[in-house]
Amino acid sequence: MTNTIVKINKYIWIAFRYILSAVFFQFIILFWYGFSLKTSIIDSSVSITMLTATCFLMVNNLKYYRPEKNRYLFMLIWSLILSAIWVSIDQYTLSYLITTDLQYDDFLYKSIPVRFFIGLLTIGSTALLSLLWYTQQDQKEIEQRKADAEKLARDAELYNLRQQLQPHFLFNSLNSITALIGSRPEEARKMIHKLSDFLRGTLKKEDQEPIPLAEELEHLQLYLDIEMVRFGHRLTTEVNADEQCNMMLIPPMILQPIVENAIKFGLYDTIGIVKIKIKSECINNELHVNVQNPYDPDTTRPKHGTGFGLSGVKRRLHLLFGRTDLLETKSDSHIFTSIVKIPQ
Repeated sequence: MTNTIVKINKYIWIAFRYILSAVFFQFIILFWYGFSLKTSIIDSSVSITMLTATCFLMVNNLKYYRPEKNRYLFMLIWSLILSAIWVSIDQYTLSYLITTDLQYDDFLYKSIPVRFFIGLLTIGSTALLSLLWYTQQDQKEIEQRKADAEKLARDAELYNLRQQLQPHFLFNSLNSITALIGSRPEEARKMIHKLSDFLRGTLKKEDQEPIPLAEELEHLQLYLDIEMVRFGHRLTTEVNADEQCNMMLIPPMILQPIVENAIKFGLYDTIGIVKIKIKSECINNELHVNVQNPYDPDTTRPKHGTGFGLSGVKRRLHLLFGRTDLLETKSDSHIFTSIVKIPQ
């Protein structure tokens, strides 16, 4: 609101300066032709004031009604009509106000064609500039509405992605707790506490507000603790975070589905102990987080399907940063690696 008022005041001041300049210029011409000071001031003041009022009328009408495409002849006709009206009123008013100067009466009559074309040029130029201005403002409003609609759609999709992840993880955790209650109640109780802390931290996070990497890793550790209770000695983790990257920003909950995917492919299709490695590093003003897990190529095909977790992460990164190259996956020597790149 304040910015709008400032802009309006700025335009009013610019218009006022142009009006004063036009009055002064016309005054100088009339005075140069030998008319008295009083006559020159009245003529210039009345003529320019009426012309300004006529231009304002045209601008105000164009604010609410603008001719359709290829109908600019309509504007020319209106400019001709308004110019004729201005010249008529101007001549009548000046002849009424200045009655003692006979030489001026003859000058006023002979100057009608000149005044008419000056009025036509001024009113027509004002109409054209106003039309361009209003058209540009309309285009900006359309683009702003489009951007707002796209942002709403993007935020809605991001929210849906987050909502799809949480029930999926919660379902698996509750199933594990149910399985542990009978045989290992102490571990089931421990897992419930970890799950409670994890979900409480999830609720505190804003969907789009980035957080420091250190905070994301701290929250991720709760998830890893839950999974280690769930899978027991079969799951081990190794987290290596470069201290220089700890304060770099990352979208919240972006790593959890990647690690969940690593645990899924690492544990479900292999036997023995599985180590999930998480490593972060800073490269060219980007935060790179690598998640590695072993896999059995005979039972798993990591190249032919990343599952909902990775596809959801890739879509979320695209919505946040407008890039499709921020999530890479590769496999080498029975090791599957997911690489997340977060521009800073």
